[in-house]
Amino acid sequence: MIAVLFDFSGTLFRIESAESWLRGGLAEAGIVLAEAEVVETARALEVAGALPGGTSPVRVPEEMAGAWATRDESAELHRAVYTGLSRQVALPDPALHDLLYDRHMSPAAWRPYPDAGKVLRALRERGIAIGVVSNIGWDLRPVFREHGLGPYIDAYVLSYEHGVQKPDTRLFAAACAHLGAEPHRTLMVGDDRRADGGAAALGCAVHFVDHLPVTERPDGLLPVLDLVDEDGNASSVG
Repeated sequence: MIAVLFDFSGTLFRIESAESWLRGGLAEAGIVLAEAEVVETARALEVAGALPGGTSPVRVPEEMAGAWATRDESAELHRAVYTGLSRQVALPDPALHDLLYDRHMSPAAWRPYPDAGKVLRALRERGIAIGVVSNIGWDLRPVFREHGLGPYIDAYVLSYEHGVQKPDTRLFAAACAHLGAEPHRTLMVGDDRRADGGAAALGCAVHFVDHLPVTERPDGLLPVLDLVDEDGNASSVG
């Protein structure tokens, strides 16, 4: 069987902006800030790298460097790292740090790329097995269900559920095993050349997309359909 594996964040879905994230959290908490303060605080959170799936920290605090490197290996560590980064920024209520973390896990915080549904549906119509392999610290399945893409996914292999993270080949091997697919007949699609590129060491073909805002990447996934030929082979490109 041929299979296609997809990364989640930056590949099939994109997280909302830091400003939208903060505004949503403030509204949920019933806190009103002046417009300038909202913009300034959102920018500070972005620089801190506090939004999972968003911009990486400009600088990871030295005392958090080890945890940052392995943050996706457990739900507890993931929350601790990102709320720790958030706490570098003063917020009007300390409870907002956890509230914002919880918000980023909600389906409303994520948008699928415009061509995600089209590509997943076309692969399913060809009888190709589809998996999601993600470095993540929480269950993303509700995001796929809420946005109508859940029926296309045959397997989810999430780092926090396995205790290892990409580029470790064990995560890709687990996905291939779940789908009953040989690595040499499997294509991995992702936006991170180091993490997602780890699939190549297992023998998978690899294809990269750009981690861009949803409005700036309307058809970045469409080439995937051309990389899976009629004979069920996966072609690798950079």
